[in-house]
Amino acid sequence: MTDLIAEATGGDPEGRRRYVRLSLRTLAAKVKSVSHMTVRRLLKQLGYSLRANVKRLSGPPHPDRDRQFRYIQKKQREFLKAGDPAISADAKSSELIGNFKNDGSLWCDRGDEVNAYDFRSDAQCRATAYGVYDLATCRAHVNVGTSGNTGEFSVHSIRVWWKKERHRYPNARRLLVKVDGGGSNGWRPRLWKRELQRLADETSLQITVCHYPRGASKWNDVEHRLFGPISINWAGQPLRSLEVMLSAIRGTTNVSGLKVTAQLDRHRYATKIKVSDREMKELNITRPKTCPNWNYTIAPNTNPGK
Repeated sequence: MTDLIAEATGGDPEGRRRYVRLSLRTLAAKVKSVSHMTVRRLLKQLGYSLRANVKRLSGPPHPDRDRQFRYIQKKQREFLKAGDPAISADAKSSELIGNFKNDGSLWCDRGDEVNAYDFRSDAQCRATAYGVYDLATCRAHVNVGTSGNTGEFSVHSIRVWWKKERHRYPNARRLLVKVDGGGSNGWRPRLWKRELQRLADETSLQITVCHYPRGASKWNDVEHRLFGPISINWAGQPLRSLEVMLSAIRGTTNVSGLKVTAQLDRHRYATKIKVSDREMKELNITRPKTCPNWNYTIAPNTNPGK
């Protein structure tokens, strides 16, 4: 049996990870005198077991990764100590709204029946939840859009949060925003920066943005302090309507006292908007010496549009 497994074994030549290429029944057929269950038992005795792929590797770390993490922590401490608003923001993975399976399970007297296939054509819409988590108050607001996840949508979600929460910061003159390095609120998209400039002009806030390095998005607070609890709260519950989705988001809490508000955003956000070089030159933007691509402050323009 051992010789047969050796012939069908692949993996790391140094022996750190091995796997058997053949199925249990194929191995049993080659031996002829044992059943596939006996093969299963023998494999377990040899240290083999069924294992799935694990998403754990994020690729080679950026050389400035630690430097950026230290800078983000420094800015967060600075803002929170001064009593200035500091938020963590990002868009959650979009969800098909309809009679579709939602991962997880619920305590109930019978299972729920949903569509066998996740066809987009069977959905009412695809909804994207953009979350804004207040680092000081453990409060969050989620803007649920049914249009594209664009820079306009991202910044408007922050705008909606600020209108709801600005009474908590009556003397604020600046805002810290922690976001991922990619997506609609990444450090590259021009639209994101243009819309932040418009937000700064509207609110008279200096907006300081810190982006997480590649492969470090899970460290962003909104991921584990907001999106994690939301996923747990609606686990196993089909999101058959936008009302169900919004209700599940609003009902989310945790042992830290998380409070979440949510609203539906039916605005249609255009995609593929091009921001001209002239518009970029009009940004009132400054950058520190530390990782200037990932960190910048956009201040209100004294003469916007000029």
